[in-house]
Amino acid sequence: MAEHSTPYEVKFRLSRRRSSVPRARALAHSVLGDWGIGQAAHTAELVLSELVTNAMRVRAPRDRLVGVRIAWLPEDSLLRLEVSDAGEGKPEVRAPGEDETGGRGLLLVEALADRWGFEQRACGIGKTVWAELQAPDLGTGRDGIEVAAVAVREGQCVRVWGAWRTVRSVGTERSASGGSCTVVLELDDGFELRVGTAAPLTVRELGEPSPHNDGEGASG
Repeated sequence: MAEHSTPYEVKFRLSRRRSSVPRARALAHSVLGDWGIGQAAHTAELVLSELVTNAMRVRAPRDRLVGVRIAWLPEDSLLRLEVSDAGEGKPEVRAPGEDETGGRGLLLVEALADRWGFEQRACGIGKTVWAELQAPDLGTGRDGIEVAAVAVREGQCVRVWGAWRTVRSVGTERSASGGSCTVVLELDDGFELRVGTAAPLTVRELGEPSPHNDGEGASG
């Protein structure tokens, strides 16, 4: 069960099983929706999923729980995610080969979060891995939210060239060298937008009103 410590802080613990990853994401979705965080919540859900997945994979006794803390810091407009486990070792960003199916979790965290790190737990064994994301004031998503391109979803509206365009499909392309990855957004006018995974884009949900005309304002 989730524990509410302050109006914008929630803590909960997860058992070390595969089903805990979607459960953590569902809890985050519910909490951040209640707070009115908006599109930044989707990015946070992705980051939290990767942090929890990594925590489940570390070597630790099966009966040791994984702790999660989600907090919105209004003074800095930051959303902070923390995942604690009883494992040892230092989390490091890897560069897995093309044939490897795993090992990309922290690459995604690094691309999506404004900053991340880890610290040894003050009490007991293990560590806490944390990530911070920019989040606007609560309930201010009507003008759009700035997110990394990799977090854009099909059906959202993205602001490009001074206008809102609907995203028809989202895909990725890897460079010939197998290193960098590009996000490919097919827009409603048939144009394809190609940007880096961490490139900032302004998005809003389809159907959300905008106080600006489509042809006015700064481009995203």
